[in-house]
Amino acid sequence: MARVVVVGGGYGGITVAGGLDDIAEVTLVEQKDQFVHHAASLRAAVDPVWSRAIFMPYTRLLRNGRVINAPAMGVQGNKVYVAGHDPIEADYIVFATGSTYPYPAKHMVSKSAVAQARLEQTRENLKNAEKVLLVGVGTVGIEFAGELSSAYPNLEITMVEKQDQILGTHDYTDELRKIITKQLEERGIKVITGATLGYNPPIDMGALSRFQVETTNGEKLEADMWFQCYGSQTASGYLAAEFSDVLRPNGQIKVDKYLRVEGRENVYAVGDITDVNESKRADAARAHARVVVANIRDQIEGRSPSTTYSAGKEWVILPLGPEGGASQLVEPDGKVRIVGADETAQIKGTDLMVSMIRSQLRLP
Repeated sequence: MARVVVVGGGYGGITVAGGLDDIAEVTLVEQKDQFVHHAASLRAAVDPVWSRAIFMPYTRLLRNGRVINAPAMGVQGNKVYVAGHDPIEADYIVFATGSTYPYPAKHMVSKSAVAQARLEQTRENLKNAEKVLLVGVGTVGIEFAGELSSAYPNLEITMVEKQDQILGTHDYTDELRKIITKQLEERGIKVITGATLGYNPPIDMGALSRFQVETTNGEKLEADMWFQCYGSQTASGYLAAEFSDVLRPNGQIKVDKYLRVEGRENVYAVGDITDVNESKRADAARAHARVVVANIRDQIEGRSPSTTYSAGKEWVILPLGPEGGASQLVEPDGKVRIVGADETAQIKGTDLMVSMIRSQLRLP
């Protein structure tokens, strides 16, 4: 039976591992002790029920394969080196280690109990805060502002964005920006664009202590807590030695249309770690994974890879708390459609897709 090692147990990794479990000997390498549903992490920062719901065990994902909870240290040839374990030989290797992001959008600690304790402390601090500063008004900053304003309606929230408009980094429509801007205004959230902080606050993100900062346009701001809502970094450091020829300066790895790593026949990559030109989203990682599953199946069964991937138009589901938000959707004919709070809440706002992920992990 073919041996497949999947490095990284996020959205793309579990989709690849689960999709090949019936045809290959699958080993999933993931340093975290539980799956983290990062799409709901921001709500977990304000709601104790969600701080438990976003952590899910890997125990039922693979019926035939195995999960190793340890960090990958590197790859040489067909061997994957994992901390505390013997090298794992593979016929196919899939890189799915994704990216890092400042707390609370992503949790980088390996122990879920530690992450839950930090979330608990953050919620306690938020209860005692009067003013919060969010740096970055992209999708993460906007969604977090929505969660904060829904859970703590008396909280004074200020957002700072270095670009001249919100949602400025991707192909989002002006209509979407107008709807989101109006909802932020209705919640009393102050948005400053065209400026950033002249210096970082003197306290850690999520800590509670009154401080003052000044923006690059000279405006003085005061807050009790702050969070950085930008700064995704590709998690590919373990590939620096063996794959330096195909790593871009930003850490993303070059892939072809089959999502194979450039110049390698049996090595693939999915999700944020790839250099596919699109916004890095959970649904994109899962779509990559389905392509890779199909292509590895082809190879196992003696055929050449036949399924290709190409990025589509930008879309986003952007809730502002359980009942607000807006979304930019793409219809089957390629037309872009903007929907408001009600439909956004139906798509993502209430469940945040937890039931879908639990089903994928084969959990009740």
